[in-house]
Formats: sequence, C-alpha cells, structure tokens
Amino acid sequence: SAVSLSRRYQQSNNTITMTRYSVEPDAEVPHSKSRGSHLRVHFKHCREIVHHIQGMPASKANKFLEDVLERKAIVPFTKYTGGIGRKAMAKQCNAPGDKGRWPVKATAVVRDLLSNAVANGESKGLDADKLFISHAQCNRAPPGRRRTYRAHGRIGKYASQPAHIEIILTEKKDDVEKASDDEGEGARGKKITKKMAAQKRFVKVGGA
Repeated sequence: SAVSLSRRYQQSNNTITMTRYSVEPDAEVPHSKSRGSHLRVHFKHCREIVHHIQGMPASKANKFLEDVLERKAIVPFTKYTGGIGRKAMAKQCNAPGDKGRWPVKATAVVRDLLSNAVANGESKGLDADKLFISHAQCNRAPPGRRRTYRAHGRIGKYASQPAHIEIILTEKKDDVEKASDDEGEGARGKKITKKMAAQKRFVKVGGA
C-alpha cells in the first residue's frame, strides 16, 4: 500500500538515491543524455520506435527517423501488435514479423530528442560521427484523464497515454589494430601443433 511504501522510504532514506535516468553510465566514458517527460505522444508508438533504434549510430538513427516521416522506412511493431496491419515494407527490417506503422508524431518527438542528445554531446566536445545510442528507454506516463459523453446520459473515460523517453549516447572507441605476429602464434603466424608445443615445453637436462 501507499502507507507501507512511504514507511519503507522513510526507513531507508539514507540509502536511496533517486536519479532522473534509469541507468547512470560510467563518468569516465564520454556520453551525452537527453530526456522528455509526460510527452503527449502514444506510449506504444514510442516504445516500438525506441526499441528499434537502440544500438544504432546516432547518424543512422536520425536518417531512419527522417525516412519514417517521409514514408521511405517503417517502424516494425514487435510487442504491441494488436490491430496492427501487415506491411510489405516491414519485411525489410531486421525484426520478427511483418507488422509496422508510420507513427509520424511520435517519430518527430524521438528525432528531436535524439538531435538534442547529439547537440549536448557536441557541446561536451564529443565527436558526433562516433556517437551511438547505448541506451534508449520509454516508460508509460500517468494517463491524461478526460471524459466523453455516451448515450443515455452516461459518461465514459477518454484517457491519453503519454510517455517518458530517455536517450543516452556514448562515443564509440577507436578499433585497436591487432599486432603483426608473423613468426609467432598470432592469427597471421604459423600454426602451432600439439607436438611443437610439447617440444617447446620440454627442458633438456644434462650435457649433450
């Protein structure tokens, strides 16, 4: 109940630290953040968009969102699929099923949050070309309650389903080249058989 929950917060008030983001990346890792609360866009649409772009480079994700607005690409729906029609374009995505939509309003909001995160990264001195979406999450916000009037004097609920969205971008590390080891046991070296390895381990004792 709410009373017991408040008591638990009071008892462990010294140990609980409330954060604005669901995850806190390591401070040593270059990153940038962006979030929006109580956004008047459908939660289910935002969830599918955010789930699809997670792990993408920021530039690729921005291009994908722009294509969705122009109906050149589609958002695959993998979780909330009730009543979602099948689309031939959805088969082009690396996602299960063939259901998808073009949620224009939610796509524009996510695109603005992504561009804001990129701008935050540039202000911190990060390279925009190396940024990728390391964390993207969408949570359901409290519904906006309105009313609609039905027949016979009845009143029905007319609720919106807003969303909280958060995006964290991380700078991709440079690839480390593998050292050349032409004469040793490296990937480009000679193949070492079990017999040759045993001979290397053998220590000769005594004179010749």
